[in-house]
Amino acid sequence: MNGILLLVIGIAACVAGYVFYGGWLSKQWGIDPDRKTPAFEYEDGVDYCPAKAPVLLGHHFASIAGAGPINGPIQAAFFGWLPVMLWVLLGGVFVGAVQDYSALFISIRNKGKSIGEVLEVTLSHRCKMMFSVFVWLVMLLVDAAFGDIVAKTFNCQPGAASTANGSVAMASMLFIPLAVAFGFFVYRKHTPLLISTIAGVAVLGLAVFAGLQFPLVFSASTVWFWRVIVFIYCALASVTPVWILLQPRDYLNSFLLYFMIAFAIVGIFIANPTVGVPAFTSFKVGSNFLFPTLFITVACGACSGFHSLIASGTTSKQISSEKDAKLIGYGGMLIECVLAVISLIAVGSLFTSDSFQTAFSSLGAGFYKSVTAAADGTPNATPPIILATAVSNWFGGSKIVMTVISLAVSAFCLTSLDSCCRLGRFTLQEMFQPKDGSAPKGIGKVMQNMYVATLVNIVFAFALVVVGYDKIWPLFGAANQMVAVPALMAAAVFLKKIGRNNKMFYIPMFFMAAASMTSMVMSFISNVKILAGGVTETMTPAHLFAYGLQAVIIVPMLVLAVLLLIDGCKYLFGKKESANA
Repeated sequence: MNGILLLVIGIAACVAGYVFYGGWLSKQWGIDPDRKTPAFEYEDGVDYCPAKAPVLLGHHFASIAGAGPINGPIQAAFFGWLPVMLWVLLGGVFVGAVQDYSALFISIRNKGKSIGEVLEVTLSHRCKMMFSVFVWLVMLLVDAAFGDIVAKTFNCQPGAASTANGSVAMASMLFIPLAVAFGFFVYRKHTPLLISTIAGVAVLGLAVFAGLQFPLVFSASTVWFWRVIVFIYCALASVTPVWILLQPRDYLNSFLLYFMIAFAIVGIFIANPTVGVPAFTSFKVGSNFLFPTLFITVACGACSGFHSLIASGTTSKQISSEKDAKLIGYGGMLIECVLAVISLIAVGSLFTSDSFQTAFSSLGAGFYKSVTAAADGTPNATPPIILATAVSNWFGGSKIVMTVISLAVSAFCLTSLDSCCRLGRFTLQEMFQPKDGSAPKGIGKVMQNMYVATLVNIVFAFALVVVGYDKIWPLFGAANQMVAVPALMAAAVFLKKIGRNNKMFYIPMFFMAAASMTSMVMSFISNVKILAGGVTETMTPAHLFAYGLQAVIIVPMLVLAVLLLIDGCKYLFGKKESANA
C-alpha cells in the first residue's frame, strides 16, 4: 500500500470529521461563546487561570499525547494496516474525539469539576466515589510507569551505544526554566503571545542544540537518581500555579510534536514509502483476537479514557471561551489520529511483505520482535525508536532527525506525567469532599490540603516503582479504556438532564464497555489457567505472583465498572430524575 495515499486519506478524514461532525456536535450540545467559563468565574491563579486558545491547545495536546498514538498503532499492526487504519479514523472521529470534547464541555458547565464530580451531580455520590477510586488507582499506575520511563530515558553512562539519553536529559532540564520565563513574560509582563512564542521556540531550539552538544553523561547508572528528581519535579508541578510552569512548558513542548509531525509528513512525500504490512492478516493472531485486542492496543491513537481526565481536570479550568472547546477537545484528538496514521506508515515502511511473512510465521510476538529488529538491529527497540528510525530513513538516515524525534517523545512522556500527578491531587481532594457540600473535617480536611494530597499521591506512585509496577502494568490498557465508559456515560446523562440530544454517546459507550470488559475477563481466565499450571522451568514463583496479583485486581475493577454502568443505564433508560444517594 502506498504511504502517501494512506496519509492523504487519514488527514482528509480527520479534517472532514472536525468540520462536519465536530460542528454538528457543537450545535447539538448548545455551545455558547458568550457564556462565562470557570477559568474566569473561579480564577485563583493556581488551578483556574484563563489561557489563550493556542496556548491551551498546546498544553492539552502535550498532556494527552505521550507515546500512546505511536505505541498503539505500531503494536497492533500485526492484524494488518486496514483494521488499524479504520479504527484510528472511525474510532477517532466518532468515539475518541467525542469523548474528549464532551468531557471538556460537561466539566466547563459544572464549574470546571472532574468527571467524578459531574457524576455526583447527575447521578449519585456513590457513582462519584466508585469512579474516583478507580481513576486514582489507574493514575497511580500511570505515574509510576511514566516516571520510570522518563528516568530510564534520562539515564546515560559511559560505554552506552549512544549519548541520546544524555541529550534528552539536558534538553529537558533546560526546558523547565524556559517555561517559567515564558509564563512570567506572557502573564505578568503581558508580552504579546506571538513575540513570546517566536522567542520561546527559538530558545527551545537552542535547548535542543545544547542537549545534543552537551549530553548529561555520568560515570555510573543514574536511574534511581533520575527517578527521585522526576518525582520531585512532579510534586512541584502539581502545586505550582499552572500559568508559570505546566501550561507554558506544555505549550512550548507541543511545538516539538508539531515539528515531528511536520518532519514525518514531509518525509513521507519525499520518500514515498510502501507499507509492506498486508491489509489484513487474521481475526486471531496467536492468542490475540481482533476483538478486543485491537481496540485496547491502539488506545490513544483512536480513543483513550485518560484524555477525559485531562480534559475535565486541567484543561477545563483554563479555557477562556466555550467556542475554543471544539478546537482543543475535538481537534486535539484528531491531531493524535494523524500521528497514529504516520506511525502506522512508519512501521509498515521498515520491511517488505516477505520479511513480514517470516515474522508472521511466529505470530504476533514474532512479528513485533522482527519489527523492532528492523528498527535498530535488536529485539528491544521501542515503538518511538521505530518511528524515529523510519522518519530518519525518509531523510536519508539523518541522525539529527532521529534524535529530535526521540527527544519529542520523551518530552511528551514527561508532560503527560506532570499533568497526571496534578490530576491525582485533584482526585484525592474530591474524594474527601463531603457529599452534602459542607466543610470537610478530620482526615477529610487534611486531605483537602493540596500539599498533603500531592505528597500522598507522589509517595504511593513512587512506592509502585519500588515494588514493581510492571507486575500489574498489563492491566493498564483495559483499565484505561474502561475510564472512557463512565466519561461517555456522564456526558450522556448530563445532556439528557439539560434536555439536549445525547444519542451520539450510546454506541461509543457500550462498544468501549464491551471491549474493555471482554479484555479484562479474557485476562482473568488466562491468568487463572497460568496459575493452575504451577511452577515450571519457564514459570517462576515471581511470575506466578504477578499473574495472581493481576487476577485479584481485575475482579474489583470489573465490579466497579459494572456497577457504574448499571447506575448510568438506570437513569438514561429509566426515570428522568436522578436519585442522589
